Amino acid sequence: MEQLAPAKVNLFLHVGPPGADGYHPICSLMVFADIGDRVRLAPAAAMAFEARGPFSGDLGVGADNLVPRARDRLLAEFKVAPAPFRLTLDKRLPIAAGLGGGSADAAATLNLIAALRAASGDDPPGETRLEDIARELGADVAACLLSRPMIAEGRGDRLTPAPPMPPLDAVLANPGAPSSTRAVYRALDDAPGGARADLPELLGAFQSVLDVIAFVRATRNDLEAPAIASQPLIGEALAVLRAEPETRLARMSGSGATCFSLCENSRDARRLADRLAAAYPAWWVRACRLG
Repeated sequence: MEQLAPAKVNLFLHVGPPGADGYHPICSLMVFADIGDRVRLAPAAAMAFEARGPFSGDLGVGADNLVPRARDRLLAEFKVAPAPFRLTLDKRLPIAAGLGGGSADAAATLNLIAALRAASGDDPPGETRLEDIARELGADVAACLLSRPMIAEGRGDRLTPAPPMPPLDAVLANPGAPSSTRAVYRALDDAPGGARADLPELLGAFQSVLDVIAFVRATRNDLEAPAIASQPLIGEALAVLRAEPETRLARMSGSGATCFSLCENSRDARRLADRLAAAYPAWWVRACRLG
């Protein structure tokens, strides 16, 4: 069994000041790419986990990794343990990239084990219970479990469906530098001004790609400026994207360092991705479709 763990992209990310619990409330429109990591499940002599792929060398595979954590947390729900299996993570998304890779990996693991449970004839956990477990694992895991356009609020785990929208052709570009979420939030707190986790007025539905772009242009990513201050390569990548003729809007995703360019069609996205990959061979660049 195998499942895609799609990259998560924040089209906007509004962040409020930390509450008494130390967490920053957010409001974000999250969409998901047709590219990402892959998680595979196969029979084995004993429970096992391994990571492969171009970014596996940057990844810890111990108890702190979200894949075995998700596995062990879900198995604790079962009265009878399933036959042992091996989970293999094909790590194709950069680490600390603002794409929710670890959360997506955990969500794919939950979905695979639930599917295994159903295929074996046992009752799998219901969707609501899976979402509860996902929220225990991390703020973005519940959204990644669903992998469809969502408005995320609170810590990022209070989810409502986004208005219907067309698929978005995009280019993801990471300048090859990790971005520390903790450092970015610390820089945000040190900056003057009043950030707000405000929800912009939403349309009932987005009729076209240009409708989506016009809406997103009126929003912001409150982590973009502090991330650039912490990692100037993000600002350089955004400047490059914004100067390209195919780009209709460019912004950073999450806490960085990946940036995205929204294009009008797949031809423009592929052309832009090919040109960027040739001009900046140290970057990670992918054309994709968001939805």
